[in-house]
Amino acid sequence: MLPSGTSFRTPQTPRTPRTPRTRRDLCPGVLRPWAADDGALVRLRLVGGRLTSRQLVAVGAVARRYGDGDLHLTGRANLQLRGLPLGPDGARLRPDVVEAVAATGLLPTRTHDLVRNVMVSPQTGLAGGDDGGRADLRAVAAELEALLVADPGLADLPGRFLFVLDDGRGDLLRPCDLGLVALDAAVAQLRVGAAWGRVVPLVSAAAALHDLARRFADARGTGPDAPWHVDELGVRLVAAQPPDPRLPPPAPPLPYGPVAGGVHVAAPGGVVGPLLAADLAARADELVVTPWRGVLVPVPGAAA
Repeated sequence: MLPSGTSFRTPQTPRTPRTPRTRRDLCPGVLRPWAADDGALVRLRLVGGRLTSRQLVAVGAVARRYGDGDLHLTGRANLQLRGLPLGPDGARLRPDVVEAVAATGLLPTRTHDLVRNVMVSPQTGLAGGDDGGRADLRAVAAELEALLVADPGLADLPGRFLFVLDDGRGDLLRPCDLGLVALDAAVAQLRVGAAWGRVVPLVSAAAALHDLARRFADARGTGPDAPWHVDELGVRLVAAQPPDPRLPPPAPPLPYGPVAGGVHVAAPGGVVGPLLAADLAARADELVVTPWRGVLVPVPGAAA
């Protein structure tokens, strides 16, 4: 519940009208690199920021062999590789580089790689109750990813289209296209662009978000002028609902150092170099890249 006298604001200001789209988005992926001055840049999407220590070691080896040697963290809790070599056409990575990335396990699909933009509260499943989290959203995120990847009609979702799942601690009350906020361990309120949607059971939340994504894909149409975001459609996907009084207030960014559920390690300048990568991989079997350009190392029993 909100403190007495507190008024809840919607988690984002409606996006201001933009110039009509004239092209598809150019958000990079492994199969759609961005040609930068220092070589090709690719983005590896981590659902909920999660990856294993083995994957971290493997992708670090790819960065050292083919790129600038570092792993670059993004504000969406993803990884980027820089300085990679392009193939003869100057538009795609060399095939051997693509295969090296795929071997890390961080390219689980080649048809839907760009649509796996799913942010999740980093501490979900690691710290809850008195530490702020109301629900463990890891299963919801995994089911949502599976539904997106299995749907051929969603392969062309814009690379900027973003799902955001807040486990009720208020750390991810940030702009999104679709998402939810947990109200307790069993239910959540959906987010549809700048508006609130209905309250749904968490067991059906992934299916509800998948359905909304299909509605967006159908409503946006095709071609270079198709909208990238829900709030650019000009029509509502669903009837807006009032914010539920159980919604949390916005929480500040996760501080670095010991926190509930683990240790939040800062990546200076958002860069994980070889030494830091080796150190992180040695600490835990699974790691969580955070939206604040750090890495959460789970530590059982760690306290804030």
